[in-house]
Amino acid sequence: MSSTYATILRRPGALGFSIAGLLARFPMSMVGISTILAIQELYGSYSAAGTVSAVNVVAVAVGAPVLARLVDAYGQSRIMLPAMLGSAAALVGLAVAAQAHAPLGVLLVLSALAGLLAGSFGSLVRSRWTTILTTPEQVHTAFSLEAAFDEVAFIIGPVLATVLCTSLPPTSGWIAAVALQLGGGLWFFSQRATEPTPHRRRREARAGASAGAAPEPTSGQATVPVLRHGAVVAVIAVFLASGAMFGANDVAAVAFATELGRKSASGVVLAAWGVGSFTAALVYGSRSWHRPLWQQFLFGATALAVGASTLMFAPNLVVLGMLMALTGMAIAPTVTTGNTITQVSVAPSQLTEGLAWVGTAMNIGVSLGSMFGGHAIDAADSHGGYLLVAAMGWLAVVMCLAGLRTLRHARPHHVLPASPQVADADPGLPVHPA
Repeated sequence: MSSTYATILRRPGALGFSIAGLLARFPMSMVGISTILAIQELYGSYSAAGTVSAVNVVAVAVGAPVLARLVDAYGQSRIMLPAMLGSAAALVGLAVAAQAHAPLGVLLVLSALAGLLAGSFGSLVRSRWTTILTTPEQVHTAFSLEAAFDEVAFIIGPVLATVLCTSLPPTSGWIAAVALQLGGGLWFFSQRATEPTPHRRRREARAGASAGAAPEPTSGQATVPVLRHGAVVAVIAVFLASGAMFGANDVAAVAFATELGRKSASGVVLAAWGVGSFTAALVYGSRSWHRPLWQQFLFGATALAVGASTLMFAPNLVVLGMLMALTGMAIAPTVTTGNTITQVSVAPSQLTEGLAWVGTAMNIGVSLGSMFGGHAIDAADSHGGYLLVAAMGWLAVVMCLAGLRTLRHARPHHVLPASPQVADADPGLPVHPA
C-alpha cells in the first residue's frame, strides 16, 4: 500500500502541494467550532454564536463555486491568493471585533466576508493532481489520499480549536485558523510549477480568434455549464443528503453522550467516525477497483445508510464508537468516487468548479443536518436525532438510484482530461483498465 502512495508522491512537486493543501484546509474544520465557542463565551448567547457560524457556512457555499469558476478561467494564484488574504483579514477582524464586543451586525458582515473569500482548497489540490498524473488509477489513489487528509483535518482541527478556545483567550481558535490558512496557502501558491494551466471560456476563445489569435482547443463539454451535467447533479444530490447525515450525527452523538453524563467524551466518539474514514481512504486508494464508478458509488452510499441505521441501537458510548468507526469506513471511498465521477464528467476548463460544487453540497448538507438534528433531538432526545441520521443515509441512496441513468455514463478514460485528445475519447473505454 505504501508503495502505491509513494509512487504518486514522488512526482515533482506533489508532496509539497499536498502537504501545503492539508495545512490550508484546516480552517474548514476549525472556524465553525471556534466561532461558536468564542461568541458564546464573549456574548453569552448560543443563538448569536449559531447565527454567526451559519452565516459563514452559507457564505462559503455561495463563494466557493464562483471562485472556482474564476480559478479555472484565470489560474489558482491569480484568483485565490488575494481572496485568501481577504478571507484571513476578515477572520482577524472578526476576532478583534468579538473581543471588543462589537454589535452583532458587524460580526455577521465579517463572518460572511471570511467565508465568501475562503474558497475550496480541497478542489485546488485535486485539480493539481489531475495535472501531474497520467492514469485513472493514479488519480484514484491521489483522490483517496486527499480524502484521508480531509479526515485528518476534521479529526485534529476541532480538537485543536476546542483546546485553544477553552484554555487561552476565546479568539485563539480563529487566530490559529488564520495562521494555518496563511502558512499553508502561501506555501501552496508559491509552487507555480504544478499549478494547472487556466482554460479560457469558449466565448473568450472566440474573441481571440476574431482578433487574429489562434483559438484555444475546447471540447464539446466546455459549452455545457457544470450544473447541466447529469452525473454531477446526481453526485451533488447524494452529497447533500450524506452531509445532512453527518451533521445530524454530530449533534446526536453529543446529545447521547450528554444523556449518559459523559458529554466530554463526545469528541472522542466523533473522532472514531473520522478514524474509520481515514483508514478506509488509505486502503481504498492503494489498489484499483474494476467495478464501474456508478456501482462503487451506489455501494458506498448503501453501506453508509446501513451503518447509519445501526447507531440508534448502541447501548453505550463504547459500542457507539465502534459502530461509528465501522460506518465511517464507507465515507472516504464514497467521497472519492463522487469526486472521480465529477472529474471525468466535466470539461478540463470546469474541473475546479465542478469539484467545488460537490464539496459545497456536502458542507450545506452538514449545516442543514445540524439544524434539523437539533430540532429532532429537542422533540425525541438522541433517539430522534439518530432516526434523522438513518433517514438522511437512505435519502442519499434514493438520490443515487434516481441518478443512475446519468451516473452510468461517468467512466475514466485512458488519458486524463488534461490531455487535448480526451475531447474525442470513446466513452465506452473500460473502467480502470489493467
